Amino acid sequence: MSFITDPSQRQATALPAKPFQGRLLIDGQWVDAEDGARMERLSPAHDVVVGSYALAGEADTERAILAARNAFDRGPWPHMKGADRATVLRRAAEAIERRSEELALLETLENGKPLTQSRAEIAAAADLWHYAAALARNLHGDSYNTLGSTTLGVVLRDPVGVVSVITPWNFPFLIVSQKLPFALAAGCTTVVKPAEVTSGTTVLLGEILQEADIPPGVVNILVGKGSVVGDLLVQHPAVDMVSFTGSTVIGKAAVAKAAGTLKKVSMELGGKNPQIVFADCDWDAALDAAVFGIYFNAGQCCNSGSRLLVQRDIADKFTQAVIERSRQVLVGDPLDPRTKYGAITTEKQMQTILGYVQQANSAGADVCLGGKRIDTPRGMYMEPTVIRNVSRDMSVAKEEIFGPVLSVLTFADVAEAVDIANDTLYGLSAGVWSRGIDTCLTAARHIKAGTVWVNTFLEGHAELPFGGYHESGIGRELGRFAVEDYTEHKTVHIHLGERTDWWMPR
Repeated sequence: MSFITDPSQRQATALPAKPFQGRLLIDGQWVDAEDGARMERLSPAHDVVVGSYALAGEADTERAILAARNAFDRGPWPHMKGADRATVLRRAAEAIERRSEELALLETLENGKPLTQSRAEIAAAADLWHYAAALARNLHGDSYNTLGSTTLGVVLRDPVGVVSVITPWNFPFLIVSQKLPFALAAGCTTVVKPAEVTSGTTVLLGEILQEADIPPGVVNILVGKGSVVGDLLVQHPAVDMVSFTGSTVIGKAAVAKAAGTLKKVSMELGGKNPQIVFADCDWDAALDAAVFGIYFNAGQCCNSGSRLLVQRDIADKFTQAVIERSRQVLVGDPLDPRTKYGAITTEKQMQTILGYVQQANSAGADVCLGGKRIDTPRGMYMEPTVIRNVSRDMSVAKEEIFGPVLSVLTFADVAEAVDIANDTLYGLSAGVWSRGIDTCLTAARHIKAGTVWVNTFLEGHAELPFGGYHESGIGRELGRFAVEDYTEHKTVHIHLGERTDWWMPR
């Protein structure tokens, strides 16, 4: 592992002169919290204040929900032509592209990820807004002309109503863009709560949507704590649906709370994703993907390839190659373009990661690379870590760590590989590496996961649905059915001609 520390070699973008200032967006107006509360965000990479925000409380949340409710029940948005909603979403997409550098820098400052990565994510997010705009014009129901000469059946898709959109800190702008534009395309109104530690880009999105002429109350944005704002958003009777991305533990609690009013829920939760490497793999490609899959975003990714399953014939040699490649990973200032991964986003997450490494060591696994916090003058950085001699019952083999920690297991054949891959509560994604298409497809068909990559890893496209089996979530995002998730079916049963009276039959 190499940590970029030499100031003379620094090629980084400069830190901004002053912190970003954010307020709450409620009913089309930027306002302070009713009780005047504010919070500051320190950069996890630089230990300087990079954001200052109005901090919403219960009263602010009630106002935002009421604004969204009124905008849905009495406003124009649900009744606009799909083409008109699409126009607004396209304007938003174009504004995201224009302000991409501003968005990327703020994302990096608050999250700690490399600026080069943030730029790519903002571009991907803009593409999602363009895609949602196209779907706004293609949302449709169904009709049945086969029910007899006196009956016509029409199935409509109505927008579900007010949607609470709750997003995490690891991909703040990308994940809000996997949800919000699709809810808007369907005609819903929303209250959006980003993670309080990475709120800046979502607040900027509020400005962008106002520039795109979104009607007041259609999108309300609250910076606030999950225990206050989040709890109210999942329980409030005026909210019709909750779209949440976060940990499985918090997701389960949200579903339980939402059950009190039987809301519709969409949950994108955790993962413990295997990359399965067979002896006949493309060695260089699989090696690169194994290292990329665990260190991308410092492993703070629900799709992280945190379990490496290697066929025993090549296990020692391949694992050693992963270790050697991991030693070359550049960790450091996320504003430096050479950095491969930056800071851990929160101190709480750092302690969680270190705790899992300690558990593995105590259980008899071999921490053969890394495993420690990097001693730096500022910021929170974790060494690239590889753990081998891992048994499938260890916590590092079964539980989501959310850090740059790779657990290596071995297998004999396809059947055992699939069995190990499925031996977890999760089912979000997996990767399979083999030159044999029979091997790849056999594994892919039997792995219980929402996405299986074959001879690639961590690729995504707006057209392909994303979500998980088991405790990795409920529902799917993206793809051509994404807008439909934010709708309800309505059957309109039409009788044609004279109707026979039940009481006085003829």
